[in-house]
Amino acid sequence: MLVRTVIGLALIGLLAAQFLSLRRAAPLDLPPQQVVTTSNPLIGVHTRLTGVSDEAYVRRSLEQVREMGASWIVELFPWAYVQPRSRYGYDWSGADMVIQHARRQGLQVVARLDLVPAWARPARTTDRYLDPEHYADYAAFVVAFAKRYTPLGVRHLVIWNEPNLRFEWGERPPDPGAYAALLKVVYPAVKAAAPDAIVIAGALSPGTSLDDGQTRMDDLQYLASLYDAQAGPFFDMWAVHAYGGQEPPWADPDPMRANFRRLELVRQLMDRFGDGEKRIIITEGGYNDHPRWSAAVRPADRIRWTIATYEQARAYPWLVAVALWQFSTPFSTRSYPDAWNFVAPDGTPRAIYLAVRDYASRK
Repeated sequence: MLVRTVIGLALIGLLAAQFLSLRRAAPLDLPPQQVVTTSNPLIGVHTRLTGVSDEAYVRRSLEQVREMGASWIVELFPWAYVQPRSRYGYDWSGADMVIQHARRQGLQVVARLDLVPAWARPARTTDRYLDPEHYADYAAFVVAFAKRYTPLGVRHLVIWNEPNLRFEWGERPPDPGAYAALLKVVYPAVKAAAPDAIVIAGALSPGTSLDDGQTRMDDLQYLASLYDAQAGPFFDMWAVHAYGGQEPPWADPDPMRANFRRLELVRQLMDRFGDGEKRIIITEGGYNDHPRWSAAVRPADRIRWTIATYEQARAYPWLVAVALWQFSTPFSTRSYPDAWNFVAPDGTPRAIYLAVRDYASRK
């Protein structure tokens, strides 16, 4: 009986240690250190690599990003992947793979942090549902991420994605007061643990309200409401999704339309609320050239306007980077989402990739 008890306790201890401790990532096959050569250091892309277990695919994709002349990537690092079972213990293997390979390619990583694990939300809710009861758990995840990766140069942390959309706010009406409350929990915790981290808020869906703000709240209205909720001191930088729609990037900004220069209206609003010293980063944007999607543009226009977007960004001294959607995916949807890609799933460069690479290589 005593032997069984001892064995049982040993097994329980072993399982608890495995559950509570950090999982050890497998050794990575890292290439020699590289440096990005580009004529425009603002060039960036949004990658889709977290969750891909094929290290060769991750390495090849990031090599292609560097060879295109992009210095920046935005990548989603889901909370649900890092802490899938509980608030105790972390699985950093996927994040380590992407960040270590990006670092070897000389790329600056902007980390988008969202997607809620099942244990941190009520049953029958989506992985975008985060309630105040778990704000501290989410903040603890962001803190752990910052402590692990800011020493590796990953300082830019995006807190949530498009919270002005019902879908991204867990199928609830957008609530800027609730998002402001989230920032007020996350920001001081991150700054205490990693003072050099740059906490980025925003990344709103651009455009006017839909369904009286129940499906989407106007991004400019949402930003103003955040300032009304005293959220200004709780972020260091603002993220913008600057899609061009079907207009060239030089089209005039208009509060009633979503185009690239809408970010100027965002800048004006931040200035009005006394945040003129804060910088802006574009974490999504660009053009789609699908031949049968009503919101797409012609392939020739996509090439011309994408390069013009990167070039026009130079005119904004307060802009940090322009990471356009999206570099590639490891799968094909066989529909219009594929037409955002710079590179096909098998690694074949599309015309847009070749054009940007040529632009970035100009002296």
